[in-house]
Amino acid sequence: MSIFKRLFKVGQAHTHSVVDKFEDPIKMSEQGIRDLKRDLQTAMQSLAEVKGIAIRTRKDSDNNKKLAADYERKAMILLQKMQNGELDQADAERLATEALNKKEQHLGESNRLAQEAEKHQNMANQLQNNVNKIKQTISSTENDLITLKARAKTAASTKKINKQMAKIDSSGTIAMLEKMKSKVEEDESLAVAYGEIISEDKSIDDEINAVVSKPSSNASQDLVDLKRKMGLMV
Repeated sequence: MSIFKRLFKVGQAHTHSVVDKFEDPIKMSEQGIRDLKRDLQTAMQSLAEVKGIAIRTRKDSDNNKKLAADYERKAMILLQKMQNGELDQADAERLATEALNKKEQHLGESNRLAQEAEKHQNMANQLQNNVNKIKQTISSTENDLITLKARAKTAASTKKINKQMAKIDSSGTIAMLEKMKSKVEEDESLAVAYGEIISEDKSIDDEINAVVSKPSSNASQDLVDLKRKMGLMV
């Protein structure tokens, strides 16, 4: 095999290893949770920024509204001074008109900022919904991952046991047991046969001994004659 083919085989094996790891559902779930948590951090940062803009914009709107009311109050003071003779009519009306123009400017700015604050608030509400969905997804995925890990562990144990059981030659085991059974029965038969042989041997010996130990007929007659002579028998 050339060096290029060998390098190709190594690279191919490495690629398959990477694909296998990538397709591991547990590792994919763990990576997915990490990605979701990063998305959650980004979404929460964006939510905080948009909420901050909405708060500042609403505050600026309120400030402009207060300034508009203040310029209206100043215009009223100028007209009162004119009425009291403290201020020339032309100057009073000129200044009061300028004050009212300032009032309108701030009032318009207040309304514009209020609308902008409303848009930012709507955006913040949408971001808040996204944050809640991401949190819910993370929680659900973590629970699913716990279940998946437990199932994977059980499946691996079951697979290992079944694999071990599959390697057992059931037919060979049965044949071995049958052979052992036949051997045991053969040994039992031999034991009975030897027992019968021993019994037969003992019977023959007993018979021989009985004949051998039996007194001869002459000895018996001599004994009878001796007893008569001694007067022991009538």
